[in-house]
Amino acid sequence: MVRDYYRLLGIPPDADQARIRAVYRALAKRCHPDANHGSAAAADLFRQINDAYRTLSDPALRRRYDESLALQPPPE
Repeated sequence: MVRDYYRLLGIPPDADQARIRAVYRALAKRCHPDANHGSAAAADLFRQINDAYRTLSDPALRRRYDESLALQPPPE
């Protein structure tokens, strides 16, 4: 199952690059392990946020990601 990066970042699928970057920066600052005293949960969430940003900020990766989401069966 593909992780829903849009849901993770709290943005709509049609969000533009400026919105993606702004949300990423806010979440990264809040979830950074240094800001959370080395919390393992914060570090894991920080990695997920970075993966989401890396994918959604690259047009080619985002297109492939969106195609993979379209192939997913609808949630029940």
